[in-house]
Amino acid sequence: MILVTGGLGFIGSHTVRALVDAGEECVLLQRRSPQVPPHLADLPVHVVQADVADLDALLAVGRRYPVTGIVHLAVALPWPVTDADPIEATGDALEAFLNVARAARTWGVRRVVTASSIGVYGPGSAGALSEDAPVPLQHLHAIPTFKKITELIAGHLSDVTDVDVVNARISGTWGPGGHLPDPFFAAPSLAHAAARRTEPDLSGLLAPPHAEDALDLLYVKDTGRALASLQLAGQLHHTTYNVGSGRATSNTEVVAALTSVEPDFRWTLPSRGEHPVSWLDTTRLREDTGFAPRYDTAAAAADYVAWLRAGHER
Repeated sequence: MILVTGGLGFIGSHTVRALVDAGEECVLLQRRSPQVPPHLADLPVHVVQADVADLDALLAVGRRYPVTGIVHLAVALPWPVTDADPIEATGDALEAFLNVARAARTWGVRRVVTASSIGVYGPGSAGALSEDAPVPLQHLHAIPTFKKITELIAGHLSDVTDVDVVNARISGTWGPGGHLPDPFFAAPSLAHAAARRTEPDLSGLLAPPHAEDALDLLYVKDTGRALASLQLAGQLHHTTYNVGSGRATSNTEVVAALTSVEPDFRWTLPSRGEHPVSWLDTTRLREDTGFAPRYDTAAAAADYVAWLRAGHER
């Protein structure tokens, strides 16, 4: 049985579906309720109300269910911080990650797959980004900063315990259940506008988008399959894997794909000329798990718009 923390969220719910499709039984950790949410009601899953920050509650899950693997996707970051003291919040975030490792060792789990981010590579990179590439140490944003910290801890724990802690550097992910707006890239906002036949609201992005802006964009159903493949692979030869499409997708390509679904959507983004474009080298993932994306940009756009038009909010 696979424990998925954050299994009711965006990437988590699709990872659960992929694990169930592969024949695995899953138990999901949820802080707010022990009820199976409607979007997973068709799956044979178990839901436990607990928080990774509460070690006793987390360990109790293993006494109730025979957990053999963990996919750790629950957000454990001191951001956004509201009333919490930032130093205490930082300690709590790191402690939550360590609790997952403590539980894995207590239960005899062989592998923990934990979510990292393409953001660890930093801005301004060009070409294929390999897992062996140097990672910049400067702090730019809480998410990549804490992903880098937990990656280092994961590598250390993999060396000194019997648990393999695998870092999955997840690319820009879009699709059903995703964030709106996603502050880092425009594709979700563009998809919503196409589905609604309205102008896109791009005000929630951290920086104004341009036509040539591109990143490694992966449809969330493929992201879920990739994470499931890392958890279920018989042998992994590395502790860090890029999870992406292996190519850069520009905003122009996204708009073109959406226009093919909705011909009246003909949005034009401003141009800023040539600039560095990067993408994730997914050779490790492909060789060790056999993963290959099933959705190209056109298929992803069609599936996402259809899902939105079926009455879903995100």
